[in-house]
Amino acid sequence: MLGRVRTAVAQLVGGLGPAARPQLRGTPLAPPRPQRLPAFLQLTSEELQLADDHAGRAVQSPRESRRRLPWSTGYAEVINAGKSQHNEDQACCEVVVVDRRCSPRSVPTVPSLLQGRKDLCFHYWGLFDGHAGSGAAVMASKLLHLHICDQLRDLVDILQDSSPPPLCLPGIARELPAEQNRAPLAQADAELPSDALPRFHLEKAVSHESLVIGAIENAFKRMDEQIERERMTRLVAGGCCALAVVYLLGKVYVANAGDSRAIIIRNGEIIPMSREFTPETERQRLQFLGFLRPELLGNEFTHLEFPRRIQHKELGKKMLYRDQNMNGWAYKRIEEDDLKFPLIYGEGKKARVMATIGVTRGLGDHDLKVYNSNIHIKPFLSCVPEVRVYDLTQYEHCPDDVLVLGTDGLWDVTNDREVADVVKEVLMDYEPNDPCRYTVAAYELVVRSRGVLKERGWRLPNDKLGSGDDISVFVIPLGGPGNYT
Repeated sequence: MLGRVRTAVAQLVGGLGPAARPQLRGTPLAPPRPQRLPAFLQLTSEELQLADDHAGRAVQSPRESRRRLPWSTGYAEVINAGKSQHNEDQACCEVVVVDRRCSPRSVPTVPSLLQGRKDLCFHYWGLFDGHAGSGAAVMASKLLHLHICDQLRDLVDILQDSSPPPLCLPGIARELPAEQNRAPLAQADAELPSDALPRFHLEKAVSHESLVIGAIENAFKRMDEQIERERMTRLVAGGCCALAVVYLLGKVYVANAGDSRAIIIRNGEIIPMSREFTPETERQRLQFLGFLRPELLGNEFTHLEFPRRIQHKELGKKMLYRDQNMNGWAYKRIEEDDLKFPLIYGEGKKARVMATIGVTRGLGDHDLKVYNSNIHIKPFLSCVPEVRVYDLTQYEHCPDDVLVLGTDGLWDVTNDREVADVVKEVLMDYEPNDPCRYTVAAYELVVRSRGVLKERGWRLPNDKLGSGDDISVFVIPLGGPGNYT
């Protein structure tokens, strides 16, 4: 087992157009085109070759002479320094119109009741950081916003109505068997006064915001299920981290599953809009699953964590450990089972689940197994994102207030304050109404995190290693569609 783990660790270290009306009506979606770079870049064949050059690592961003992204969004990306053949990051930027769902079983709606009600429209940005291939990232970049659209179709009228959401949507109720319908109440029940009956009619208050969050969460799950169903026909290998932003009815919803991150920069203040999901940040969830379902560990791993690998000669001694219920550490007597490889091993960027993968949420990875074994890792990985909400209507935003999205290639070498300083420096050099300023900010973030090629590789100004990973960045002005169109 130890030899397998060492081998695995060594291997691991070593078209934007007018607003669309996408449909998901139970029929298979059209396969995405085998295009590895975002369609909105509109690169020529020569530019595509340049973008795939690991030696030059030319930064790609939308050209001024071509179609501008919604909200004058800035975007830039660069390929890795050679760790994979192609850029495994993917990006998407769309404006999506949501039609009402028409159910054949629902009661027909009187047209006059819909007067003043419009179809919903949401703006969407997505970053997808692929691993073990770009297949899952490409597929998610083409389809996740369609799943979000489908999940919102039941909510078109509800979200535009200020009254509380209905507990049940209208439709034809399923009829109970006749004998159950005719069953009389017991005499004792019939005589109880109304105030003595249990009050089952009490309901929880459900906000419109929580409905949108639930729709996004379900969309991620449906996307993951589609990748599982179609991974063979679409030749989808590996998985991807997913960071998606939805702007709907004055609010920004940031959904993250993986180690990409988002921050808001408002009047110099930094507001984190996501957190990384890694073996360290989700240690207790992973350990709890291993504790509840030890069969998933394949008799090769232990769900307990120790400061280092235990040696056989330490059997019977007391050593520091922690389990799924602990934040701190305590001592336990070492037993035979504790000699197994830890479910979570390593620290920081080197932490791995089952010595294999360094992220714990994302899409895909349905065929991922521990090296040279039949132990599946997918049960420990979650496709459900954490969704954070920012209400744009609660603040007055200036043109320098932005939302920055970046894959881990950016954040591995740059912290939040450094990102904010670069954005501020760039935006100060441009007029507030210049739509190119956000593209330049994204471009500069990518250039500075990539570094400059020297004899000892890509280096930052402080001579530390630059990012050798794929890097993708969105810079989104918070003025919204009303100010920056």
